[in-house]
Amino acid sequence: MAAVDSFELLYWQVARTCNVYSDALTVLGAWYVAKTSICFVCDIYSMVRLHFIPRLVSRKHLLKHYGKWAMVTGATAGIGKAYAEELAKQGIDLILISHDQNKLEATAAAITERFNVETYIIITDFTKGREIYQPIQEALKDKEIGILVNSADVPAEYPQFFLNISEDKLWDLINVNIAATNMMIRIVLPGMVQRGKGAIVNISSGFCCKPTPQMATYSSTKVYLDHFSRALHCEYAPKGIFVQSLLPFSTTTNRDGYGEGLHLFSWLAPSVNVYARHAISTLGIASRTPGYWIHSVQFLFAQCIPEWLWIWGATLMNNRLSKCATLKS
Repeated sequence: MAAVDSFELLYWQVARTCNVYSDALTVLGAWYVAKTSICFVCDIYSMVRLHFIPRLVSRKHLLKHYGKWAMVTGATAGIGKAYAEELAKQGIDLILISHDQNKLEATAAAITERFNVETYIIITDFTKGREIYQPIQEALKDKEIGILVNSADVPAEYPQFFLNISEDKLWDLINVNIAATNMMIRIVLPGMVQRGKGAIVNISSGFCCKPTPQMATYSSTKVYLDHFSRALHCEYAPKGIFVQSLLPFSTTTNRDGYGEGLHLFSWLAPSVNVYARHAISTLGIASRTPGYWIHSVQFLFAQCIPEWLWIWGATLMNNRLSKCATLKS
């Protein structure tokens, strides 16, 4: 009889312990669901505020808060050129930087004629290393740069395994995608701090949110730009400087080296002009944004899915793109 009583006592003790753990797990689960739901709602609200509420940035706002001159690197193609045109639409004079003199002169002339703004060009090749920056600094010493857009980059022509990328290309990726951004900011930031106003836009990539096979070096340079921009914003926002990390996914541009392989996903890729028009409306509002509503949806989805699923999807897509590029060559 005593043995039976002891067994019943042990049973009820175990049952009470299990109930305590079950209650704790229930509370923990409820907290996790509530936290995830609140974060999701906040992300949706942020996306709606940026992309669907009438744009809050006007010509007067840009000129008043950031000044007369803007400088755009990589200004002869892609997002850089489209962003320069959007700034010119709002009456901002431009300093355009690129390595191709013919394209740069043609772009500057077209913008001046179309938008009736002043343009100034600087011809330079960011792949050449640190010796190029002193002449740039000399050329800019009399200009008060209010907005700097770092758009110059070495694009990934098509997905490749790391060992298939040449050493020269690796150095170009580092010198252009990373070093050029740092050095151009180093040149213009002191003047912005002295005036107590300015904006810096660094164009990263949506592909920085998770590891992307066959784009290891390229995507990693974009991760650097994203983290660098966010840290720099924390440092200099109290001094009146707004630093923005733009995180675009695919856009439609003439320089895409493997655009044929993206035709199944073309609805996700706005033209660079559409992208720039939306992205510039977030300047001064969001310090980190994909810049365009469909890209914000993609970024939100990419953040929510498991890393293994991202890698599986990226590998599948990049294998297809690599195959298309191989057949084309």
